[in-house]
Amino acid sequence: MKYLIRSAKYFAAFCVLYLGVVWLSIMTTKGMDVSMWDYVVATFATTRGKLLGAAVIVLAAAYPRFGFMTRRVECDMEEQRDYIMQTFAVAGFSLKEESEGRMVFRANSFLDRLVMLFEDEITVEQYGQWVDVTGIRRGVAKVVYRMGR
Repeated sequence: MKYLIRSAKYFAAFCVLYLGVVWLSIMTTKGMDVSMWDYVVATFATTRGKLLGAAVIVLAAAYPRFGFMTRRVECDMEEQRDYIMQTFAVAGFSLKEESEGRMVFRANSFLDRLVMLFEDEITVEQYGQWVDVTGIRRGVAKVVYRMGR
């Protein structure tokens, strides 16, 4: 179910992005007395417009599969807790919850959370001498890069 919700969020984000581009196009073109709705209908009446719609649907359906990842870093959560907390703080995340062998972080700023479509939760779990960092690709990559130093 989570996959379907993420896919719907990305579809909505792509639609908003498309409408923003259409609006900018209409606003910057002089002498064009066309409503945004007419522009969208005219676009999707063409073969290219239908292909654009199909591409957006396919991309939105596939994005949750490659937009999230898990990376393993050599680290001990108990011994290096302060280091992990500092690394996440520098990356713009703060601790949301903590339990035995597991930490959950969220983005600090509302704008970051919005850009990540509120999929900003990153989980850190201990597995032997390693920790698994799981979440949205952008956030995980930012944190793992800093932890690798």
